[in-house]
Amino acid sequence: MDGYRYEEENVACLFSSDEGTGSVIPTQAQSLVEGSGAVMVSELKPVPDVDYLQELLAIQQQGPRAIGFFGTRNMGFMHQELIEILSYALVITKNHIFTSGASGTNAAVIRGALRAEKPELLTVILPQSLKKQPPESQELLSKVKTVIEKPYNDHLPLLEASRLCNRDIISHVQQVICFAFHDSKLLMETCQEAKSLRKIVTLFYLD
Repeated sequence: MDGYRYEEENVACLFSSDEGTGSVIPTQAQSLVEGSGAVMVSELKPVPDVDYLQELLAIQQQGPRAIGFFGTRNMGFMHQELIEILSYALVITKNHIFTSGASGTNAAVIRGALRAEKPELLTVILPQSLKKQPPESQELLSKVKTVIEKPYNDHLPLLEASRLCNRDIISHVQQVICFAFHDSKLLMETCQEAKSLRKIVTLFYLD
């Protein structure tokens, strides 16, 4: 999982050693293996958000869920492969995946879900009508059993239609998984909105 080392480094700043005091803050792996009791409470620093790994583990701890996938179109092949594997794993464990129809993240999610051969556990919600999608997306979407179009949004700019589409997806799910850059404004808004609705949000930064 070297491709996600950047995220581990980002999160690691919350669990690193305190050079000024010499206190040692547990890593994510140590917390899971040794338990939080392995370190004095006085040595722990407050963490501003739920641990990403715990969020992912919560999926299986509480049984199958409806999970919304969001993410950037601008993504390398390796990241797409990892997302495809994650989507596949979530579907074969009976989680219902909701996503949209764009290239990049969405396409990788769809490919992974299709590999799981459980078509009833994949729902694709488009921001506009199918005809507004690029040809390569239309070809992939032709393999999806449940595609929800929104032709009444065809007159809107894609950004606004996508914002409405993301809200719709959030309303159907219990957990959100997002792959974004720090300056991905719409995706950051989507994650914040999901958090305000008390959804579990797992956000992976690609930068």
